[in-house]
Amino acid sequence: MRNPNSELRNPMTDLAIRVEGLGKRYRIGQRAPYMTLRETLGEAMRAPFRWLRGNPNSELRTPNSGHIWALKDVSFEVKRGQILGIIGRNGSGKTTLLKILSRVTEPTEGYAEIRGRVGSLLEVGTGFHPDLTGRENIYLNGAILGMKRAEIQRRFDDIVAFSETEKFLDTPVKRYSSGMYMRLAFAVAAHFEPEILLVDEVLAVGDAAFQKKCLGKMGDVAEQGRTVLFVSHNMTAVRRLCNSAHLFEEGRILTSGATDAVLDAYHRQMARSAAGVGAPGEVPEGSVGFVSWSLASPEPGAHECFSGEPCEFRLKLLARRVVQKAHFGIGMWAGDGTLVWAWRSTYEEDPMFLGPGLHEVRFSIPALPLRPGSYEVVVSVNDLDEGSLQGWSLRPEFVVLGRQEPKTTPQWQGILNVDGRFEIHLISGPRPEG
Repeated sequence: MRNPNSELRNPMTDLAIRVEGLGKRYRIGQRAPYMTLRETLGEAMRAPFRWLRGNPNSELRTPNSGHIWALKDVSFEVKRGQILGIIGRNGSGKTTLLKILSRVTEPTEGYAEIRGRVGSLLEVGTGFHPDLTGRENIYLNGAILGMKRAEIQRRFDDIVAFSETEKFLDTPVKRYSSGMYMRLAFAVAAHFEPEILLVDEVLAVGDAAFQKKCLGKMGDVAEQGRTVLFVSHNMTAVRRLCNSAHLFEEGRILTSGATDAVLDAYHRQMARSAAGVGAPGEVPEGSVGFVSWSLASPEPGAHECFSGEPCEFRLKLLARRVVQKAHFGIGMWAGDGTLVWAWRSTYEEDPMFLGPGLHEVRFSIPALPLRPGSYEVVVSVNDLDEGSLQGWSLRPEFVVLGRQEPKTTPQWQGILNVDGRFEIHLISGPRPEG
């Protein structure tokens, strides 16, 4: 895990964590090769003969055995006092990374070096004994984390008050709810006052009020110059708490940087996955699908419109069969995954007929009410008689631009750009002269 030549040995550095080429490989689909003493001795006796035959691998170590890389070639640095968000879909390697940093498991390749005392909260109630009381588990878990008994006693009242478990301190924790488990475990880890706090997706167990308290505590930890690595699927919490983030995909860092930019990439990734769409141009025989799109613009292939001005989507659609009643839909999503607006053609409209061939479908908006920014746009075409034909997430993203406005123009906030004005009507009282 440690590299003796790492710059983290320099006392002047402000790095808390350094990860270089980290990788973790697991064997899948096979049980651990537990053998009896007799089997082990027999295996050892046969080994030289397998080498002579050019087959040094035992039956339990076949070259075709299946493996999976939970992490592969992961490198990054974290500075002291930084709150780093680790996000990604299930199975992308987030928890494996924290387990390596917590020394729960060893990496297959690469190394990770940590400067400072580490407190980790990877699973609800890790380090708790179910038959011990809450009071006893505070001392047990604190000792596991590296706290001295005097240190635990000094912080005992704060831990109990934070966890809100005072009434149940002398009750075995096996009778605790998962929420009580989590509150007590988080309270011990947070009051351990580590230089580095590793938090996995455990806050999802608590109620909203306690989640807010936990986020506030982690913010306090960072303000004290400590470091937090926060794994979560709660994007609101990540946006609020973290000043930077890494997006993991299939064991690798897909993108990293400022939190807002990484969250936008995550939501685009999820939108593409949810759309379940094929690549443009891939329209199989006997089906119907979109192949390309653009906007009504003098510039070919433009993907930009101006806020408050007309906007027309032009979608090329290839039909490889007849559709008597075509039905279209379109929706827009903001960067945080919020549905901004959606529209579909109504059943009362005249049926839209599609014959075999290439068509251009146009959708017009008289005055685009969106604020400047990047939006995810998904379009769909369906057969009213037979159901869904294709949905397509437009690539690249649809961008809304803003015009240069005079200083007197009111400033909008939010997603929509809606004009309005204020007026005052006197109901009672003296009217102003003039």
